[in-house]
Amino acid sequence: MNELAVLSKAMIQERKDILLSILGGFIAGIAGVALFSASGYLVSQTVFSPPLYTLIVLTSMVKLLGLLRAASRYGERLYSHRATFSMLSRLRTSFFAKLIPLTPGILNRNRSGDLLARIVGDVESLQNYFLRVAYPPIMVVMVFLATVLFISAFSFWIALLFVIGMLATAFVVPGIVLLGQRRIHGRVREQRAQLSTEVTEVLYGFRDLKVYGQLAQREQQLQQASATLAAEQQRAAGHLLRGQSMHALVTFLISWGVLALGAYLIMSGALAGVFLAMLVMASLTVFEEAAAMATLPAYKEDSEHAAKRLTETVQPTDVQSLRPGGALSLDQAVSLELSGVTFQYEGEWRPALKDVSLHISPGSKTAIVGPSGSGKSTIIELLLKLRTPTAGDIRLNDVSVMELEEKSIWEAANVVLQQSHFFRGTIRANLLLDEEEHSDEQLLDVLAKVQLPDKSLTDMVYEKGENLSDGEKQRLALARAMLRQGRLWLLDEPTSSLDYVTEQHIMKHLYAQTAQDTLILISHRLTGLEEMDRIVVMDQGKVVETGSYSELMEQKGYFYEMKKIERQMIGEAAV
Repeated sequence: MNELAVLSKAMIQERKDILLSILGGFIAGIAGVALFSASGYLVSQTVFSPPLYTLIVLTSMVKLLGLLRAASRYGERLYSHRATFSMLSRLRTSFFAKLIPLTPGILNRNRSGDLLARIVGDVESLQNYFLRVAYPPIMVVMVFLATVLFISAFSFWIALLFVIGMLATAFVVPGIVLLGQRRIHGRVREQRAQLSTEVTEVLYGFRDLKVYGQLAQREQQLQQASATLAAEQQRAAGHLLRGQSMHALVTFLISWGVLALGAYLIMSGALAGVFLAMLVMASLTVFEEAAAMATLPAYKEDSEHAAKRLTETVQPTDVQSLRPGGALSLDQAVSLELSGVTFQYEGEWRPALKDVSLHISPGSKTAIVGPSGSGKSTIIELLLKLRTPTAGDIRLNDVSVMELEEKSIWEAANVVLQQSHFFRGTIRANLLLDEEEHSDEQLLDVLAKVQLPDKSLTDMVYEKGENLSDGEKQRLALARAMLRQGRLWLLDEPTSSLDYVTEQHIMKHLYAQTAQDTLILISHRLTGLEEMDRIVVMDQGKVVETGSYSELMEQKGYFYEMKKIERQMIGEAAV
């Protein structure tokens, strides 16, 4: 697939501004050639003492051409840049629309700093595609052809020299630049991504690096990455400068060639001497339009490399066809059905889930327990359509999740994950993340239910909740979920950092609110599970036991042994 197809589509959508910019550029190019040609002709005419009206006409023409060139150049810049910024807006929207459904799998494939570099830097690089890649050849062809036709009326041989110069600047110089560019293809962008990755990780891990005495070493790595990037940027800039220098050399060689050939034609009587200055000035001006051709290969390689990285980023792996689907009703509790579900992470040798089958009735309370790595959290990700099963089917209210829109599932679910994100802002702003409206009284009431009565709605929360304890983060995440109106509750270790008394107080309010809703609780703790209608015990991606608390204790199987070990641990801790 052509990696620049989305760019071409965006250009078609902005065709009006693009056509206007091409028209403005053509008029500005022709006006520039005509302006300097008229200036040269005016200078030559003054030698022969022409009538005053001739000088007045030529002078007026020069002024009018100057105004026309300035106005058309302004129009060209206006419409070309407006088209470019509109295309960038479309590209960002399209990219994020494809990126969002791929989370969190994409975060497992890409380091966060590299992903940030792609989102910002690579998308930004594509602004050069129209201005530096697609646009210059059009201008060169249009302006050169018009100029060559004009010059051929005075001398075929000089027009032929113009054609040779055009071929040299349009093909030879860019070809030489391209040969060198391929040697440093993508290095600047890769080094920029590397630097972004290192900076991000140092910022996120600054405290741990400082505590463990590794900060100086990581700073040295940052400086090395920065120096490498600067060196690659210097090489790339030098390469572009050589291309521009070669273009200037060809331009002056052609101009000197026009001067020498014109002088020869004048001596042989094939050309009137009054036109020589005009032809030389035309040659100096027309090649300005071809100056962008010298750097075109560099920008083309850069745009293609950026487009390739963006395409790789949003290439689905564990997410299947993301076609639009139906909506999940918010008016009733949700039933869940997992039929032979298997899921394997990319690159893993064993499945995270293997042939899991479960039926959860609407309005029931189900706990999923088991050791770490048994696949409990993966079930929630599959239910939320954040990942797609490798095999099997998942149905919500007897509808396959593949036939449901992700948004409708997320709206129906009140979710608390192990790691909840908090944004820099107030407590109120972090509670009101959805479009539902809540009064301050409702917000304060839910804070009291989660045992945060001392928190004010105007208290600041740092990025990622850095000024909150783990227990406060969990309680704030529970408060955020309790403000939603969904009928499906998916709670992944929501109270693992809370003490027993606080946990029981919060769960009491939670059970009261979810009395008619479907609740799935993932927990390592086995205390308090007597309230559950059903307990699902998992180990190594398989369901090993199911039943109520009393049933599992009577069976004296896996759950019984887990409970026995927990009681021993609690007893030892108490001693």
